[in-house]
Amino acid sequence: MADIWHASDAQGQAYALRLMHKSLRFNFFAKKRFFRGCEVLSQIHNHEYVVSYVDHGKLNGQPFCVMEYVEGDNLKMLFARGDDVVTEFVGNILIDMAIALQHVHDSGFMHMDFKPENVMVSRNGNVRLVDFDLAMPRPPKPTKMGRTPGTPAYMAPEQLQRKLVDHRADIWAYGVTAYELLTDRKPFSGESGKEILQAQLNRDALFLLPRSVNPELPANLEKIVLKCLEQEPENRYQDITYLVRDLEGALYVA
Repeated sequence: MADIWHASDAQGQAYALRLMHKSLRFNFFAKKRFFRGCEVLSQIHNHEYVVSYVDHGKLNGQPFCVMEYVEGDNLKMLFARGDDVVTEFVGNILIDMAIALQHVHDSGFMHMDFKPENVMVSRNGNVRLVDFDLAMPRPPKPTKMGRTPGTPAYMAPEQLQRKLVDHRADIWAYGVTAYELLTDRKPFSGESGKEILQAQLNRDALFLLPRSVNPELPANLEKIVLKCLEQEPENRYQDITYLVRDLEGALYVA
């Protein structure tokens, strides 16, 4: 719902300027979501794997957010074109994405839209988590979220079924992203949320183990991804700290 511009100040310092589409200037819900993302980022940006916040407000009536400029591209685009930065730094990317999510959770929020498109990667493999428009406060216990927007391919079964949701939905989304990064395919395919949910619920017939798609994967890394993709939240990692610990043990890279 916004364009990203490359901007600079009077001293020549580069920034990313996120400017909401003019067509949405009278859309109350879109503006509320945009500014909520800005506020969340302003509270959690002080971390090496989260894009840095500078300022937000309105420019000639259009909501804007000024952020750190990252010389790179999002993980979705890098992966689609087979960029060497992904294959060269895949271990670092997997660990750093999890650490970024850990920071979000430790700061009292859930990202709720974790996917490759929202992970920026620089030319030397540095990760920045972006786009907090759908972020929500982390509840003390699973909560009914109602009809929440998101990207169905990365949404947990409990989200698609509108059941009780908590931070473990982010852990599922991480698992989908990691599976895709390591196998070049999504674990559950479909053209709609309903089709993806059916694939999730029929996983015994449709789901392919990561190592059956990519035999070069270490068994302990497959085990980590599968734990993230447990259908029942109680069987996933209960806290992303343990996911980070296991990733570092399996993939420890410089």
